[in-house]
Amino acid sequence: MRKWVASGTKVRLMLESLLWALTPLFATVLALLVGAVMLLLLGANPIEAYSAMANGAFGNLNSLADTLVKATPLLFVGLGICIAFRGGVLNIGGEGQLVAGAVAATAMALSLSQWPGWVIIPSCLTVGFLAGAIWGGIAGALKAYLNVNEILSTIMLNMIAVQGMNFLLRGPMMDPMQVEAGSFIPQTARFSTATDLPRLVPTRLHAGTALAVLLAILVYILLWRTTIGYRIRAVGLNPHASRVSGINVKRYMMLSLILGGALAGLGGAVQVLGLHHRMFTDGSAMGFTGGAGFNGIVAALFGKLHPLGTIPASVLFGALIVGANQMQRAVQVPSSFITALNGLVVVFVVGSDVWSRRQAKRRESRSPTEAAGLEVKAEAEA
Repeated sequence: MRKWVASGTKVRLMLESLLWALTPLFATVLALLVGAVMLLLLGANPIEAYSAMANGAFGNLNSLADTLVKATPLLFVGLGICIAFRGGVLNIGGEGQLVAGAVAATAMALSLSQWPGWVIIPSCLTVGFLAGAIWGGIAGALKAYLNVNEILSTIMLNMIAVQGMNFLLRGPMMDPMQVEAGSFIPQTARFSTATDLPRLVPTRLHAGTALAVLLAILVYILLWRTTIGYRIRAVGLNPHASRVSGINVKRYMMLSLILGGALAGLGGAVQVLGLHHRMFTDGSAMGFTGGAGFNGIVAALFGKLHPLGTIPASVLFGALIVGANQMQRAVQVPSSFITALNGLVVVFVVGSDVWSRRQAKRRESRSPTEAAGLEVKAEAEA
């Protein structure tokens, strides 16, 4: 009887783990169902609308490539979010870190315009990585040594990065041709073609996507197969116990934000080298990042804060962004519906994550005594 009880418990735990892993998928389905009701109220056919969305995201090679291109910055930011959250800190500064990395890479690309690509590209990626690390490290130092709330500091750093970008692109880094023509469009000159990342012709898919996937694997190895990763996760799970065990909590808390910022900064460098080939602004971070700094957070949550889970999550959100544009053209729904649909997915995904965490705490709260009591009760009933 005990074997049967143990076997039943094992099956139940496996089912609970599977349900926990599939919770984001259920949340997305619920969001799409609510979106279908909204489409009906707007006088549109939900089946036609969602078919157009799927076709726009995956219908042909160019559509698939555009989906992966949109997913790439989300994956870079999401990987940084995974490290930060595992280290017990909340990094809301993806937008600013993307901008910081992009501006640093732009400055390097413009400075080394006469150099060969095999020198320029690694240099630009490196400075983008370092710029993001510095931007994240500022918030990390404030959190670790002055106990400044990292949510506030990263949001403020977002604004500083955006205003710094606006100043540079409207002044020292503005395209000289724009100045001569008197148009003064806030953008830099087009980079040398030597800086362009390799891409899959004739699509826009570039090598930065493969780099992001490779980094996801490396981040997984870092967090679950190295001593540093173990200490980062230990600090995130219980900083007090980690401190007692001899782990420098402040150091690893700061390291989490440094690494998170570095990956986002690298994502910004990849965007300018692989996609835009210049830096530009409309006065806000959204003009350049497209909201990737915040959508990357949702992608990381959707992937259960796991680097490998963040890969399909980023592709899903990239598909929503690309497919939503096609759906808008196909069924003539207002652009505000697209924003509302993305917001619904975010709300349901975040809500499902909260629910999953509560369920996990409930499972952990089951004491061995309670489990033994259930086993005795089962034997008595038999």
